[in-house]
Amino acid sequence: MQKHIIEYDTSLDALISVTKRLSTYENRYHMMSESFFDKYRKGQMGDDIEFVEWSNDYLHYLEIRLKVEKQLQNVA
Repeated sequence: MQKHIIEYDTSLDALISVTKRLSTYENRYHMMSESFFDKYRKGQMGDDIEFVEWSNDYLHYLEIRLKVEKQLQNVA
């Protein structure tokens, strides 16, 4: 598997992009990312490459969201 590096101008741009990717998975599998990730961590989803990517995207989403929330707290 080849690693892809995507750079964004802002954390908000990154959050929007990863949210769109999560939405694609959620629509395809009729499952919210949070529910998927819980099942994936428990070993209930298998190791299909798409599930690995979805899991990574969800972790990335959580990381970016936390960063954006901290930035917003500093502004308020």
